[in-house]
Amino acid sequence: MENNNEIAVFGGGCFWCTEAVFLEIKGVKAVASGYSGGHVANPNYYQVCEETTGHAEVVRIEFDPSEISFKEMLEVFFASHDPTTLNYQGADRGARYRSVVLHTTDAQRDETAEYIKELDAEGSQPGPVVTEISPFEVFYESEPEHRQFYQNNPGSMYCQVVISPKVAKIRQKFAKSLR
Repeated sequence: MENNNEIAVFGGGCFWCTEAVFLEIKGVKAVASGYSGGHVANPNYYQVCEETTGHAEVVRIEFDPSEISFKEMLEVFFASHDPTTLNYQGADRGARYRSVVLHTTDAQRDETAEYIKELDAEGSQPGPVVTEISPFEVFYESEPEHRQFYQNNPGSMYCQVVISPKVAKIRQKFAKSLR
């Protein structure tokens, strides 16, 4: 990229949660919720929910590696969801909620694989990490009503019950990394 920023693409369950977490992190320049990792061009939310597109709910994150490293991004990502559950996070069920890193470079692929090995070796997770590591191909931005959902709907029950605890956890664990 012209400004030396890099792109990370993460799926950690509902994109509303992952987006809310990364909007708080220093060095993150932009976060967009959307769909990636599937085989249908230009899917919409309802098509993705039908589980026929192969896409996951993901966030595309532009970050400045001089402010936050990709490894630090991985630390936040893996702390913000349960990477040991296959195709679900909490009550959100289906392959669209899978834990996935869609790497944009070979270095990201290798660093992600190494980080997962470290997590499994230290035994800090409730089981083996099942996060998918796949090459990034294309990103389809979500519909406007899904963008910055947490910021725009703080009173919704989903935000209060599901997203707020995740954001609070990240704020506590990564206080030094917040904006």
